[in-house]
Amino acid sequence: MKTKTNKIDMTNGPIIKLSLLFAIPIIIGNILQQLYNTVDTAVISNFCDDSSSIAAVGTSAHPVELFLCIFLGLGTGVSILVAQAVGNKDDKKLKETVATSCTFLYLCAVPVTILGFIFTPLVLTIMQAPDTISEVTGTSVKALATDYTRIIFLSTLGNLGYNMNAGILRGLGDTKASLLFLFISCIVNIVLDILLVAVIPLGVQGAAIATGIAMFASWFFSIVYIKKNYSHIGYTILPRKMNKAILGEIVKIGLPLGLNNSIYSLGHIMMQSLTNTQGEDFIAACSVASKLTGIANVAITSLSSAATTFSGQNYGAKKYSRLKKGGWLIPVFSGAITLTGGLLCVTFGKPLLSIFTEPVETNMVYFYALRYVNVMLPCTWLYAVFNGIICFANGLGEVKYPTIINILMLWAVRIPVGYAIAIFFDGTWLMLCFPISFAFGMICMFAFFLTKRWKEICRLAKEEKEQAKAYSHS
Repeated sequence: MKTKTNKIDMTNGPIIKLSLLFAIPIIIGNILQQLYNTVDTAVISNFCDDSSSIAAVGTSAHPVELFLCIFLGLGTGVSILVAQAVGNKDDKKLKETVATSCTFLYLCAVPVTILGFIFTPLVLTIMQAPDTISEVTGTSVKALATDYTRIIFLSTLGNLGYNMNAGILRGLGDTKASLLFLFISCIVNIVLDILLVAVIPLGVQGAAIATGIAMFASWFFSIVYIKKNYSHIGYTILPRKMNKAILGEIVKIGLPLGLNNSIYSLGHIMMQSLTNTQGEDFIAACSVASKLTGIANVAITSLSSAATTFSGQNYGAKKYSRLKKGGWLIPVFSGAITLTGGLLCVTFGKPLLSIFTEPVETNMVYFYALRYVNVMLPCTWLYAVFNGIICFANGLGEVKYPTIINILMLWAVRIPVGYAIAIFFDGTWLMLCFPISFAFGMICMFAFFLTKRWKEICRLAKEEKEQAKAYSHS
């Protein structure tokens, strides 16, 4: 029986139009995600009268990222295999990929939950999270961040489950459903934030509980949706079977992405360590500014996801001419959208930042946050182009070259520049290392179009055009 779905076939039709149709629900979803992250910060900043609470939430993101990043990379591998199976109309492989991913989810979530809960204090110590006791809260940034992060880790199954299901849906070409799940999650999170922080004064622990419940809500509704609308793919809630060959393919594609994310996450921890040495006001300022930069950059992840699905489906369908065109068109469009959003946020930066902190010159949190926004946002389009090309290459199953460039961008450029700024200049200008690394990464990814893999696609595209021309004259 056929059911109505929101699948987008990326193998036919105008590339930018299809990319936008695919990306817009993700963009709205990213805005919703930013909204409920922003609500976390806004509620905490207004009802927890101390910058240490804001700093704790900002610091906690990196331990979570460190433990989850490998498995989120494997989820991307699932998405790519689903997209290629859809493009090649291989229903058998599609079913086996989905079944294997459902079982693999539980094998990932349980150890991550345990390891994350145990090692969070150690990671925060390495990050030099401030342990000075606040006179207002009676506790430290490190203690608050430990509580927040451990609660988030208890919701790992919901987090990974939702992301795995979202990857399956993206591979199928369906992004509208993920928007619905995020909307539900956002509403749950906002209501519980207000209840558990503003009404019942649980502080950062209340915010973490709200976020964890919201993650499980989004996973639950994604399960219901997939089973109702895509019954033909054989989705199972509980572990049932695993195809070793499919698992091997998932690991072959997803593990380099996950390891890349992991190495990247370690770099983020080093950068956060530098940030933490600048004091609570600077940590809080970076946390506040990141909400604004996140809103401005919503097009990056959405159009990058479009690039991955586009290249995966068209590579599976052997439509090389479309691959050749989309390889540069989608990243450039992503850069243009990101630049526009960044400039708008810089223009209205002051009133937007006033939502989180008092906009007076004597407020150092506001001062540093405004500096962060003005430095970062006009340059983030460089990252949009860079990431668009990387995700396009990943959709082809090409992960080695992008991984190398990603590692170099972080470890050979961003971190050394960041430490140089902190040691020889002024640590409160650390954000300058980001646009420098973005420019390096973008230039290096342009070199992907000189690789043997891309030249082969261009050759196949030329043959495809010649065959089409010969057919039209016959």
